[in-house]
Amino acid sequence: GAHPIIEMLRAKKRKLIGIYTTKPFPKSWKRVQRYLPRSVPNIQYVSRSILDRMTGTMDHMGVAAWVAPFRYRKKIFDPKQSPFILILDSVRDVRNLGAILRSAYCTGVDGVVLCKKGAAPLTAAAFKASAGLAEHLDIYFAPSLKHAVLELKKSGYAIYMTVLEDGKNAMEVDYKKPLCLVIGSEETGISKDIRQLGELITLPQPDPEASFNASVAAGIFLFLLSQK
Repeated sequence: GAHPIIEMLRAKKRKLIGIYTTKPFPKSWKRVQRYLPRSVPNIQYVSRSILDRMTGTMDHMGVAAWVAPFRYRKKIFDPKQSPFILILDSVRDVRNLGAILRSAYCTGVDGVVLCKKGAAPLTAAAFKASAGLAEHLDIYFAPSLKHAVLELKKSGYAIYMTVLEDGKNAMEVDYKKPLCLVIGSEETGISKDIRQLGELITLPQPDPEASFNASVAAGIFLFLLSQK
């Protein structure tokens, strides 16, 4: 799709190997073309049905790119350089993952921690769901959620964990930086074995039986904390 490819080119973090599009060119091509390097290594003109098969979706806007793998951060974050961190605890839906990463970029998050176990992989679908904005984020894969939280806490981060109920009203908390916001999984929320490692916060809502979608809740929390 156009947005992920454009953001990949803007971020300049990984190499463009080749690009696939249709002929005549789709409407999205002009937008992509503005960001292409002068010497594009490999442009292949294919049918739309081939693009469907290549990408696994019909929602590709007539253009797809073959690029080098995304480069992840090798060390956990330093509070002096990255005062606003997001941790995702077992978010399993790639669309939710992408949407949360999109909100993270838009609210000025300095770094994101994902966990290798029990979480959605950062696939092409996740990058597309982020409108390509995940390309600009500094992302670290931790061996486990507990390991990441303990390391960040030891480094001086204040840890805030989002819960559906039994947490402090997120609108009334006196947030301290550097801070780390932990978003739980869609089904079970924050893992029980780490709840005691941070301050629990919740969004006030009129119906206790209702709940926000994980990505919507994450966007609200991220915006709220970004303003503190």
